[in-house]
Amino acid sequence: MKAFLSRDRITAPPGFDRWLVPPCALAIHLCIGMAYGFSVFWLPLSHALGAPACTGLGEALISTGCNWRVSDLVWVYTLFFVVLGLSAALFGSWVERVGPRRAGLLSAACWCGGMAVGALGVFLHQLWLFWLGAGVLGGIGLGIGYITPVSTLIKWFPDRRGLATGMAIMGFGGGAMVGSPAADRLMAAFAGPGEAGVWQAMLMLAGVYALFMTAGALGFRLPAPGWAPPGKAEVIAGGRFVPIGVASRTPQFWLVWCVLLCNVSASIGIIGIASPMAQEIFGGGLFGEPSRFADFTETQKAAAAAAGAGFVGLISLFNIAGRFFWASLSDRIGRRAMYAAILALGAACYGLALPGTPTLPLFVAVFALIASMYGGGFAAVPAWLADLFGTRQVGAIHGRLLTAWSTAGILGPLLVAYVRDARLAAGVAREAVYGPIFLMLAGLLALGLVAALLVKPVRADLWQQDAESPPALASTTAAAVPAAWGLRLLAWATVLAPLAWGASFTVQKAAVLLAQ
Repeated sequence: MKAFLSRDRITAPPGFDRWLVPPCALAIHLCIGMAYGFSVFWLPLSHALGAPACTGLGEALISTGCNWRVSDLVWVYTLFFVVLGLSAALFGSWVERVGPRRAGLLSAACWCGGMAVGALGVFLHQLWLFWLGAGVLGGIGLGIGYITPVSTLIKWFPDRRGLATGMAIMGFGGGAMVGSPAADRLMAAFAGPGEAGVWQAMLMLAGVYALFMTAGALGFRLPAPGWAPPGKAEVIAGGRFVPIGVASRTPQFWLVWCVLLCNVSASIGIIGIASPMAQEIFGGGLFGEPSRFADFTETQKAAAAAAGAGFVGLISLFNIAGRFFWASLSDRIGRRAMYAAILALGAACYGLALPGTPTLPLFVAVFALIASMYGGGFAAVPAWLADLFGTRQVGAIHGRLLTAWSTAGILGPLLVAYVRDARLAAGVAREAVYGPIFLMLAGLLALGLVAALLVKPVRADLWQQDAESPPALASTTAAAVPAAWGLRLLAWATVLAPLAWGASFTVQKAAVLLAQ
């Protein structure tokens, strides 16, 4: 077993088709991306018992006789991304040392095992067990599973790093688009009198995810030392690099950390309340009626909720597309230029979205663009790190950088929620609440822009020669052999089919809003 999981066992032979590796990365990221879709479980769990709601978090943690509140459940979402960043930082060097097969299998065990333990917590109605399984154990699987495919693809695509990271992280953004409708249908199938169907749906998803993630992990291969892409003998997958201990102490690392922190903080908080924000600002304008949110009837609330879901669906699509588009664009214009563009454009977008100025189509377009740049900022970061520090230890460096994501996952929502609640408490009309929030988020993006512009190349004396990488070899992969094309199509179809299935539901939701 040790030999089967070793790096030597997964070193690709001559003639290996590198386009077989991205589907393996997508298989893992599509599964762990369901972390974004866990909110589909909150409402069913909040009335699972047909009992009164718990009066506080303490009672929710120890009692089995009261319904959990949504505010008790969303802590799992916070745990996901805090533990993701911490585990990515902790295990990053280990992932580089043992290779993607072992790391991918451990990620599958933690993510799917965490969902199974979380399902047991739901079955026993033990909130602490749900947190521990889904949030903590699942979060460890998230952290390892997030960096493993990215690190592997960068090594296979040193000539198109942005494209490589965009392909992988696009899957993470699309995970909820697939998992949420699947979970919804599974819960409906298992629901019955006194039964919400949540724990059964979680177990079913864990089983399917285990198959996909295991297949992806087993399919990973690493390029041979000195391998170069077809026609790119001057581009070496290894070569010179900056060691992680040195890289994490450079100004460049902390400036990129600041860029990621500002970009995520300025997006994640507002995206998290996208549906109520649109309903409060536009009221009946979402469905063609001149009424304010505060005056909605029950029928109007339902229509507004449907339009709000369409808004969220549209944002999801642009979040996914942006991961691929902006990361690929960075291959052409450079990473620093791409980040400068999205940060400046994002700040301008928040200015255009100020309450009282935008029409509904402009507002939708602005936040679709912001969502695309949020996704693009995630996707291009590993490529930027590889440019700055080399590919040898990029997974470990990326893991440490993801602590910025953990920080932003707390900072962004807290800032938005605090200002929103404070203004509502002060008696400000709901449609006028968001102006200061947008200005604050534009300021964060401006700060990130300054940090991006300050990033310079790392000093030459900090680089080391990778002893494992000989001079570039003549590429033996100039063309995939004819028999490999069928395997390539099968691998891509396996991951793109569920992505297309999920996208069809998202488009249907978005059409509700665009039809107004």
